[in-house]
Amino acid sequence: MAKIDAQGVYYRELNEQVKELVAAGEKEIILDNVNGQRYIGDGLAKEVKIEINGTPGNDLAAFTDGVELVVNGNGQDGIANTMNAGKLVIHGNAGDILGYSMRGGKVYIKGDVGYRVGIHMKGYQQQQPTIIVGGTAGDFFGEYMAGGRLILLGLKSGPAEAVIGNHVGVGMHGGEIYIRGTVEDYQVGLEVQVSEATAGELEELREYLADYCQEFDLDLEEVMAAKFSKLAPVSSRPYGNMYAY
Repeated sequence: MAKIDAQGVYYRELNEQVKELVAAGEKEIILDNVNGQRYIGDGLAKEVKIEINGTPGNDLAAFTDGVELVVNGNGQDGIANTMNAGKLVIHGNAGDILGYSMRGGKVYIKGDVGYRVGIHMKGYQQQQPTIIVGGTAGDFFGEYMAGGRLILLGLKSGPAEAVIGNHVGVGMHGGEIYIRGTVEDYQVGLEVQVSEATAGELEELREYLADYCQEFDLDLEEVMAAKFSKLAPVSSRPYGNMYAY
């Protein structure tokens, strides 16, 4: 195990130190006192675990391919941009455009997230990315989503509180979104159909949520006790008629 004190270290220098350790064969790296350094873990394609104590900056875990990252704090914007494989666990909140064009791997957020989570998210054959959020999310959740799955739990929200913003799934043409609770028709894009999750779909959800609940020491049965709404696209080419002659 290797440790780096990131206090006052410029982001380029910090990332260079991490890459040098990975190249030398290090399998576990702890970064202490992280405070806004960007691009941590970006482009790494090794089976290595990086634990971050603090708040990393934008574009954390972009283009990663097999790395495991654990953040003991909050995350900022652009997390898991075009992530290919691996696992990212954040024990706090995260910002906007989480999982932009994400095409594989798992992202677990304990708290809330911002706007445009899962935008342009996609999947290929058996490679289906997953984002699970324990709190609430802002507008444009799953915008232009093409594959994978988004799961929003709203665990700390009261019965009258909305766990999701508006314009959910606008332009969605693949993948699936599950939201714990009720979603109103006015909140979703015209390309999306809302239904209550079936028994079979709930069993699949249980499999995805088991690992999430273990990571954050949550009661799986309590999480599963609520109703789940499923959002799915009504067409694989929602704007096809705009370009047809």
